[in-house]
Amino acid sequence: MLPFRVHILGCGSALPTLRHHASSQVVEIRDKLFLVDCGEGCQMQLRRSRLGFTKINNIFISHLHGDHCFGLIGLISTLGMLGRTAPLNVYAPSDFESMLYAQINTFCGGLGYEVRFVPLDTEVKKIIYDDRSLSVETIPLNHRVPCCGFLFKEKPTLPHIRRDMIDYYGIPESQINNIKNGMDWVMEDGDVIPNSRLVTPADPVRSYAYCSDTKYMPQLSQVLRGVTTLYHESTYGEDNKKNAEKYYHSTASQAATVARDANVGQLILGHFSARYNDESILLEEAKSIFANAFLAKEMAIFNV
Repeated sequence: MLPFRVHILGCGSALPTLRHHASSQVVEIRDKLFLVDCGEGCQMQLRRSRLGFTKINNIFISHLHGDHCFGLIGLISTLGMLGRTAPLNVYAPSDFESMLYAQINTFCGGLGYEVRFVPLDTEVKKIIYDDRSLSVETIPLNHRVPCCGFLFKEKPTLPHIRRDMIDYYGIPESQINNIKNGMDWVMEDGDVIPNSRLVTPADPVRSYAYCSDTKYMPQLSQVLRGVTTLYHESTYGEDNKKNAEKYYHSTASQAATVARDANVGQLILGHFSARYNDESILLEEAKSIFANAFLAKEMAIFNV
């Protein structure tokens, strides 16, 4: 199977700490790199990751809180100094457009490449990116400001050819694509070799959901039904549930409840409050509800 990975660059919340960087991660899928949120220090983390971040052509900003976007203008500037010429697409809530271009005009004169702003309606579920291999769809969330998550989903691939059977029946290479697309093979004597004997099933479609800052949303499980990997903010533990309510965040238990009800494959917890010097309490709370849960950590790589 082709790579589908999540690279964690930062998984802390608003208050900077020595333990965690602000929110940012790279989704690597079929040799494409997508940057999701761009907190302060993001470009330094990109360098540490050795991902070749000049290949990033699309950046998704979930909402306009500084810990999710303060690193963007610095990254845009750096890409210009590195001689970028390819356009860069920035997807973000519509209110960000004027602020972004004001920053570019102030700090990035003679940039050398085009920054294309794509406004997001955070209140609707909509496909915002689509190519031959995947789509990206917004996930409406409930935060103090307009906010959405992002669902990365592979498109189905064709079945795998059984090379042993192709060789056995002497099927020419020119017919491989036809067989992948469901054609049977007819021998010279008229005997029909069914397609099912010539191929093995295609790889299962994988998907990754990034749920940024949000209050607990029980209905979110319907949108995330069957997702392979879910990243869900887990700012607090149950010991600070009142703060979660007050500031429109989620607890680890609530994130795990969403994961369980959505029947996802695995859960990544992140966006940790600075009050926790040890997030193991959050992991324990989550695992008591959804066993296949993990803590995000800078430079961690999760296979979807």
